[in-house]
Amino acid sequence: MADSSARTITPPPHERTSTTLQLTPEQVKQIEINRLKAKARQREKEQEASTSSTLNANSKRPLGVTPAISKSPTAPTASGSKPLKRDSRLGTYFEYDLSKMVNSKGGFLLEDRNEIDDEVRRKEKERERQRARQNLDPPMHLDPSLNPKCVECQSMDIDQTFKKVFGCLVCKKCQNEKPERYSLLTKTECKEDYLLTDPELRDEELLPHLLKANPHASTYANMMLYLRYQVEEFAWSKWGSPEALDAEYERRTTEKKKKKNKKFEQGLKELRKRTKEGIWQRRRDEEHKHVFGALERGQGGTGKQVCHTCGFTIDVEVI
Repeated sequence: MADSSARTITPPPHERTSTTLQLTPEQVKQIEINRLKAKARQREKEQEASTSSTLNANSKRPLGVTPAISKSPTAPTASGSKPLKRDSRLGTYFEYDLSKMVNSKGGFLLEDRNEIDDEVRRKEKERERQRARQNLDPPMHLDPSLNPKCVECQSMDIDQTFKKVFGCLVCKKCQNEKPERYSLLTKTECKEDYLLTDPELRDEELLPHLLKANPHASTYANMMLYLRYQVEEFAWSKWGSPEALDAEYERRTTEKKKKKNKKFEQGLKELRKRTKEGIWQRRRDEEHKHVFGALERGQGGTGKQVCHTCGFTIDVEVI
């Protein structure tokens, strides 16, 4: 009993009244603000301690960026303040600053790529402007009787490009159905098939032409396309009739073949001449040339000379 009375006894937990646990919303807000401020002050203290010059538990300086004004041997220095010394073991050599080197294209005079690109873009824009002038569509009238109609089917859906360039009122349907009249011809076809000259094809009053982008390269000159029936009408008026055009075409074809054959024969003749001259010269080079020795005097005022190579003997009269 004495021992039990001497042993300490844990007092019972203090019973809090309900009035001490109840907080108003303003008090809860203030408590939260104070907690955040305390955490911010704690982070500032930890940051100051990490960047200070005091040693850590491992007797090392804390990790940090060394400023440029520091006198530490590991502080950053200017790159040009202390140049590296030349190594005498490497012998004589030249130092190059690769950051200042310029590509000289190996000494060749090459055009600047930027200038080429600018020139190409300028030509492309010029070709586009030339084609855009022909592609402007005129407005349509509300009165159907005032709108132009196709000469073949009387449709109002005419091709504005053909109307503006060639002055021809025709629709797309009729163009596809009658290619023998409304198809387009290139400049080369007009010169070869209808025997028209370049000045005639460039005259827009005689033969209007449509400009199209060159399929080979955008910087090349635009293609010049001509309407077939207009080219044929001009060719008939120039040569008189289709039969006269065919006769002129046959005459030129025959004349061209004659010139080609004549040129071939002339070349063959020169080849034969060169061959004959070569054979004749080779034969002359192969001929034996006598090399006679000293004159051997004989009786009666005569003498002999003998060729050292072939033994040919000639009689010589000594005067």
